This record gives sequence, C-alpha cells and structure tokens, in this order.
Amino acid sequence: MVSGAGLALRGEAVQAIALMGVDLDRYDRVVGLRSKVVSGTARLEPGESILGRELAQDLGVRVGDRLTVQTGQRSESLRVTALVDLGVKDLNRRTVIVPLRAAQNLLALPGGATSLDLTLNDVWVAQTMARDLRAQFPYKIESWQESNAQLVSALNAQSVSTSIIRGVVLAVVVLGIASVLVVSVVQKQREIGILRAMGATRGQVMRLFLVQGAVVGAVGSALGILLAVVLIFLFTRYVRGSDGLPLFDISLPPGTALQVALVATVCGVLAAIAPARRAARLDPAQAIRI
Repeated sequence: MVSGAGLALRGEAVQAIALMGVDLDRYDRVVGLRSKVVSGTARLEPGESILGRELAQDLGVRVGDRLTVQTGQRSESLRVTALVDLGVKDLNRRTVIVPLRAAQNLLALPGGATSLDLTLNDVWVAQTMARDLRAQFPYKIESWQESNAQLVSALNAQSVSTSIIRGVVLAVVVLGIASVLVVSVVQKQREIGILRAMGATRGQVMRLFLVQGAVVGAVGSALGILLAVVLIFLFTRYVRGSDGLPLFDISLPPGTALQVALVATVCGVLAAIAPARRAARLDPAQAIRI
C-alpha cells in the first residue's frame, strides 16, 4: 500500500483526503473491499478511483463522475467507479482508493510503498508473527493488537467483566435452586417422615432431592437455551447495519449448548446437597407429628 494525505477537488468543493494506493485484488483478500461496495463496481484501472460514501456526498459526486486528486505539486483527474461503506463515518469521509501506481506517482514514491498488510488464518498468532518478523527485517512491524492497543484493552476489560457477571449469575442460580429445595424440604417434612416410616433409607431420601435438583437444573438450562436461540434469531433477523447485513454475527454452537446444559445440571445437583442432607436427617416420628 502507498498512503498519504491530499485534497479532492470537484468544482468549488475541496475536501482533505487520505489517499490509498493498492493492488485491488490483493487488497480485497485482506479487507474484503468488494463486500463493502454500496454503489457501482469496484474496479481500479488507470485513471479510476473508489471513494468513501460520505466523501462522495460532500463532494457531490456519483459513480461515473470525475474528480481531481491533488498532492503537493501533483494532481490527477480520476473517474469514480464505486462508493464503499467502511463501517466508520470518519473513514468514509476521507478515503480515496486509487491504483498503486497512481498513488506512487502522486506521492512521488516511484516503485515504493509505505506499508505492507498481512492477513492471517489465526488472528491470535499476530503478535508472535510480528515478533518473528522484527527479528528478520529492519522495519517497523506491528501486530493488530499493538496497532489497536486501546481496543484490545477494552476487549480484555469486557472479557473480565463478562466473566465476573457469569460467576455472579452462576452463584445466584445455585443459591436460588438451593433455596427452592430448602423450602420444599420444610413443606414436605410430613411426607418425608411417612417415607422414612415406610422403610425409605436416608440415602434414598437424599438421592430423591438430588434428582430433584438435577431436574431443576436441566429444565432451566433447556429453557435458557431455547430463549438464547430465540434472541439470536431476533438479533440476526432484525438488527442490521447500514449495509443491510446483520449487525451481530451470533451463533450458538451445539457443543456450547451441551456444555451449558451439563454445567447447569451439575450446579443443580450441587445446590441440592445441603437440602438433601437436611431431609435425610429428619427423624420420622418428629416429621410426622409436624
């Protein structure tokens, strides 16, 4: 990529721009530029350009119109082939993408480049890759985590807060199941006493309440997964961005759903231990009198 500052002129309209010179096919493999086109067809032959949507509105140009790009003492007339939405209005308001050679000429950098972007199959190896490349080449090499340190910090903080919320919710659920079973033990003391008097052992009474806790956890997890599926459907169906695509790319893998169901069932059993032990310790004679 060759990038630099410049001006875009159309009649009396003048806008400061960020000029980017790229090989369109290679650039598209990195950022998916063609998927961001909102008007026209992405093409970068000599004398052609691609503009951000807001910049085109500010200049009053449409696909097929011409504008002049000026950098220092150099200028070139370019025809607009496509308008793109990069997802950020500030970028849309200043981005002009031109063929690589055109940018080299405008920025007086023949045969050169200002940056080289790489895309990785696994984004989380970027820091390791950057460290290895720095050891081999005398260039400034940054991973996306280093280039977007504030974003990474925000994501880490969000991850920590999400984990805390999950832990608190899990504790509330366990206490809720335990309280329900404690109330059940208190309300059914006479029935428990009758069962003990009929020959039910302490272990059988205890297992009865453990099974009840497991059923509560399993049913609750099933209802929760069903609610999650409904919410995901609503978000992906009705919450869409300016490009018409879903704003949130959310899915619920079956493995995750099964894992959640197992955790909820186990938590239900753990929550039932104390009430089950209390029920098993009840004296049959006193329970029946109550």
